[in-house]
Amino acid sequence: MEEKIYTVTEFNKLVKLYLDENPNFQEFFLSGELSGVTYYKSGHLYFTLKDKQSQIKCAAFNYKYKRIPDNLKEGDSVKIFGDVGFYETRGDFQVLVRHIQKEDKLGEMFDKLEKLKSDLEKEGLFSPLFKKPLPKYPSAIGIVTAYTGAAFHDIVNTTRKRFKNIDIYIYSAKVQGIGAKEEIVKGIETLNKIPEIDLIIAGRGGGSVEDLWAFNEEEVARAFYKSEKPIISAVGHEIDYLLSDLVADVRAATPTQAVEIAIPVKEEIEKKLLDKQRILSTYMRSLLERKKESIQNLRNSYVLKNFQKIVSEKNQNLILKEERLERALEKIIKNKKHDLDIRVERVVVLNPIATLKRGYSITKADGKIVKNSSDLKVGQRIETVLDRGKVTSLIEEIIE
Repeated sequence: MEEKIYTVTEFNKLVKLYLDENPNFQEFFLSGELSGVTYYKSGHLYFTLKDKQSQIKCAAFNYKYKRIPDNLKEGDSVKIFGDVGFYETRGDFQVLVRHIQKEDKLGEMFDKLEKLKSDLEKEGLFSPLFKKPLPKYPSAIGIVTAYTGAAFHDIVNTTRKRFKNIDIYIYSAKVQGIGAKEEIVKGIETLNKIPEIDLIIAGRGGGSVEDLWAFNEEEVARAFYKSEKPIISAVGHEIDYLLSDLVADVRAATPTQAVEIAIPVKEEIEKKLLDKQRILSTYMRSLLERKKESIQNLRNSYVLKNFQKIVSEKNQNLILKEERLERALEKIIKNKKHDLDIRVERVVVLNPIATLKRGYSITKADGKIVKNSSDLKVGQRIETVLDRGKVTSLIEEIIE
């Protein structure tokens, strides 16, 4: 096979010819996100169109003549119409833009957000029942934000002003753009594993809706909800609530406010303690004075001064009462014994054995005591119980 050797100029001409003659590269639409938007006084517009994986350079010459918007900015979602352009001299490949149309990507995002809000509310993620109280006096806090952002410095500076002894743990995370939601989630999960941390502040400074959108992502909202430690959503905006605000235990309008909510002022605590100490000291002194006065009154009292005499009198009274009690008990016992003797005599008199000893007998028929002759019949066997022994008889005659 014969070797093909081109000059750079020849090769670039072949590429340009191929692109110009291929209908796939002429009059097509592209959609994506703007980056590096630059307007020149010459009337030309240059930018990069990108999606999550790739990007391509674009140029719109005489953009005003083509009625292309002059307010395009970083992050705008657009749809462009144009052709592939290849500049032979430099070997540059780009899209020559004929028209640009802004897409209402934000509107779609808000529609999806409202549906997500409704779903999460039904799950109970916004319920006050699951909100954890903030610790009254935290000793260490965790922060999830960009280390280079203003929010981090505001949190640190405000914390140091309020209570400089508090330990601060920082997890530096992207807070906007691609990969932000993953890093925020990872930061919350990581700080939850550190036992010393008492609460977490996750957030960022202000920005556009698109800049703040990471805190509207479902993954971030669920990470806030699952946080075992109390967590504050501290995103620098005042108007609308983000998902993280609704799910967090506490919402702060700014990172600085988050610190003001969570961290007490050390000087104020010390002042309160000193005030309580003074009140307690005053109360204790007053109490001691009252006790001293009470003790002095007791020392001067008749009871203490005549204590021995009073004790002797009480002992004498006790002996007298004891003697009276003994006499009363003896009388009661004597009366009870007399009653008992009478009752015993009565029982003895009524005892059937005593009756038998006086010469009487008891007659039984069929094991029952006979009280009336009508209860008997001729020929019936009866038993007579005597004082000593028994007699069995057979009835021959009954006389009524």
